[in-house]
Amino acid sequence: METEIINRVSTSDLVSFDLESIYPEGERIVFDIKDLLFEGIILREKDYREFIRTHNWESYSGKNIAICCSEDAIIPTWAFMLPVIKLQPYANMIVFGDLKTLEEKLWAEQISKLNISQYTDAKIVIKGCGKKNVPTFAYTELTRILKPIASSIMYGEPCSTVPLYKKPKV
Repeated sequence: METEIINRVSTSDLVSFDLESIYPEGERIVFDIKDLLFEGIILREKDYREFIRTHNWESYSGKNIAICCSEDAIIPTWAFMLPVIKLQPYANMIVFGDLKTLEEKLWAEQISKLNISQYTDAKIVIKGCGKKNVPTFAYTELTRILKPIASSIMYGEPCSTVPLYKKPKV
């Protein structure tokens, strides 16, 4: 007697969400003011303004920029603001901070654009492991916005999930 094999995953009402599908594209670059310090410790305003005036800002077209100073130096706030003014017409995104800060901002923007109403009362599986580097921040942010509307949230693959949340029955 043969028993028919039924793929229960394909017939389930699970909704799979793959964060790789909204991966924020574009090169990530650090604009580090430390490279412009005199003797590695002092920002000379005249030299800095000359650099800002003559630098090829068009080379940042479509790129994502993190502005920082990785050297332990006292940098006036305006020194971080000047590159923003020059970068804004060209760069995709500009943040103050390091690459981690930039990555979080890129993901937060992508996630905020989602039409989450389609996930109302859904049993959602947030897909894990993939080919692209998706930071933990993206998983936690997606979970935060889905929890109020989802019926349940799981992590992994539809055939092997880790349960995270199940809406209480009223």
